[in-house]
Amino acid sequence: MASFTKTSGDAQPVFATDTANGKIEANTATAGTVVNVQGPKLDFFQVTANATVAGEQGVSEYVSEVLQAVQQKATVAMYQVDAAQISLAVYPTGAYTASTLLTTANVTYDGFQLDSSTDVGFKLATT
Repeated sequence: MASFTKTSGDAQPVFATDTANGKIEANTATAGTVVNVQGPKLDFFQVTANATVAGEQGVSEYVSEVLQAVQQKATVAMYQVDAAQISLAVYPTGAYTASTLLTTANVTYDGFQLDSSTDVGFKLATT
């Protein structure tokens, strides 16, 4: 197996745009430091509806209306719909808490409403 001797570089992040605006010095601890070179720091939420909303993802349907309501105050960076849950990643951080997101996103729509909201993280698809 071929190998080479590493003469430069370390395990530190190349960019720490959210905290240090550039490279972190080699001997600086990065514990608890957010490193996200692809965009801003995100807040993650899950909202749960009273019924399955997976079929409500068309233009001007329930999921679209919820996303538009959330984007009155924050930008939805990504989302996922899984049965009755909608997972959201939004920025800027601190724009919502779980309770204020539920209040804002709970739009009136024929037969649907949001029953709960948590900020435990982003739920990935089960399939």
